[in-house]
Amino acid sequence: MQSLPVLIVDDETDICDLLAITLARKDIQSDSANDIATAKKLLAQKKYALCLTDMRLPDGNGLELIQYMQEHTPSIPIAMITAHGNMDTAIAALKYGAFDFLTKPIDLGQLKKLIDAALKLEPQHQKSDLDSISRKLAGNSDIAHALRELILRVARSQAPVFIQGESGTGKEVVARQIHEHGTRKGQPFIAVNCGAIPSELVESEFFGHKKGSFTGANEDKIGLFQAANGGTLLLDEVADLPLAMQVKLLRAIQEKAIRPVGHNKEINIDVRILSATHKNLAALVDDGLFRSDLFYRINVIELNVPSLRDRSEDILAITRQILERLAERQSTNVVDISDAAIEKLQSHSFPGNIRELENTLERTLALGDPNYIDVNDLQIKPSNIQAKKEAHDSHTFASTQPSVEDQALPSRSSDISLDEHLESIEKKEIMIAMEKCRWNKTEAAKQLGISFRSLRYRMKKLGLEE
Repeated sequence: MQSLPVLIVDDETDICDLLAITLARKDIQSDSANDIATAKKLLAQKKYALCLTDMRLPDGNGLELIQYMQEHTPSIPIAMITAHGNMDTAIAALKYGAFDFLTKPIDLGQLKKLIDAALKLEPQHQKSDLDSISRKLAGNSDIAHALRELILRVARSQAPVFIQGESGTGKEVVARQIHEHGTRKGQPFIAVNCGAIPSELVESEFFGHKKGSFTGANEDKIGLFQAANGGTLLLDEVADLPLAMQVKLLRAIQEKAIRPVGHNKEINIDVRILSATHKNLAALVDDGLFRSDLFYRINVIELNVPSLRDRSEDILAITRQILERLAERQSTNVVDISDAAIEKLQSHSFPGNIRELENTLERTLALGDPNYIDVNDLQIKPSNIQAKKEAHDSHTFASTQPSVEDQALPSRSSDISLDEHLESIEKKEIMIAMEKCRWNKTEAAKQLGISFRSLRYRMKKLGLEE
């Protein structure tokens, strides 16, 4: 049982009493302060597990207290209590470092969830947390260390996080690590590719539907928000959401409630929203292609995932990690790689980032020596100035390695079966399509004449995707 008390900062006696009673029912003691000055005195005298503060106080506002606590008592999570509908204040509180927020009138169910989540937080990060993230995000560069530290800091909050980065940098991996090291670990983590859902089905996929609500709705369906309830929902490629859906998504996030298609009642949901895209979302807002209010709602905390060329010194560690994963997946020994091969990889610009590196290694193992990778096995050319320039241009994919399409399909050897031979051809065709479409699965599926789900299934079957 949590031994530390909770600090309540509010000049309304009724609110203080309500919060104190709710905490007492959970066997949690509390202290109350009616203004910022008293709160600061109590914070100097005692340690607290959580601080709940109102926005409007006689000698200032809750944002000032958040700033003070971030500087003097950063290990204590603080939650803001705001007036109903005042989302600007709530967002400001989260940006200042608040753990979460509540709106008046206070919903006791949401209050209890907030308290439970806050009390799960560790006072400080453990080395084991960084080691755990390192197993998913390898690298010894300062950039890699900073990214892992930032993930742990972000994981302590309930604020929405916008993950920005080029294609293939590992944005979904980052999102999973935020989830796994936060208070929602053990609860569902659901990632949805917003660009892969037909526009006419987006609302049903997100919110669910009632049987008979539209043609083809043959049974009740649980939407992604309900499936992720209590956990985390990653909106991957959020820039591809239709404008009509952006309005409904904004309301769901602000009200913490959804209405399934065909239902006349809203359902409360408790979901942390993470979003990601390789596109310049701010530019899309300027062009009127993405709603500014939704952008500011999901972009409370911005986390930039660096490109691989910005941390080329990490290529050795990332390569070894990928080779270990491939060996585990295929139940084989870890393949060794020469120093010369590593140097060649480090000289390449990798516009496709970690995904391109992984596909390069996968292709090398499939077409070359399965036990050892030497420099000549990689079949890539060293990066040049033009390739690096194009790679740095806004979302330009200019690969410097020869296209898989230019390589002849292998003839069947007498020591492999027809099934194995056909699998190698299928793998090669998928790689060709992926390269042409700049590793965009939705476009690659269209080019191959198959569904997105079918492509995902085939890639998993062939070991091209986890």
